[in-house]
Amino acid sequence: MPDDPAGTGPRRRTLLAAALAPLAAAGCGTDEPPRAAPGPPAGPRDALVMVIRHAEKPYAGAMGEDDEGNEDPGFLAGRGRRRAEELPRLFPPAAGSSLPRPGAVFAAGGRPATPARCRQTVAPLANALRLPVRAEFAVGAEAALVRAALAAPAPVLICWEHTGVPRLVRALGAREVLGVPATWPDRYDLVWMFTRRQGAWSFRELGQHLLPGDV
Repeated sequence: MPDDPAGTGPRRRTLLAAALAPLAAAGCGTDEPPRAAPGPPAGPRDALVMVIRHAEKPYAGAMGEDDEGNEDPGFLAGRGRRRAEELPRLFPPAAGSSLPRPGAVFAAGGRPATPARCRQTVAPLANALRLPVRAEFAVGAEAALVRAALAAPAPVLICWEHTGVPRLVRALGAREVLGVPATWPDRYDLVWMFTRRQGAWSFRELGQHLLPGDV
């Protein structure tokens, strides 16, 4: 029997199958697109968290005032109320300022004493920004607070009781960052700024310069 001419008969079918085999193995001729190789896992997103202490409280034995002017030791002193009223000046709308306008405002809540001062401190700022004051976390619940803050629109401002700030810093994962004090100093006129870029935190301490006598 004579050989099949080139390109005809069984020989052609054999050559064609051999030529198509690599393409079939690569997934050609199917409806499924080629699968991309998995990339590296995404790290934590960038973040900016600003922390302040509540404004000035009454001296021992003195009384503060609530929003209706009623005397109450759990609220701010007169100087503290003035600081709260001036706090919006710390976050000007102009771009390029050292302190950006917050996208979310948190204050300590859950107890009737010191945390009331935290809410009272940031209330004028929140009103100016047309933002709610998120006060669902009590002092002692800093881990839950940080989870909510890092999920909120940035930048975030947190007004907290000074004894809880070290726990807040630990919950952020910024305790070992260069320059972070071990405790909040005996001052009401500071802002602690924590910035996370590419998974690493940095720290700055800034003065408020809102009232006479601020350092």
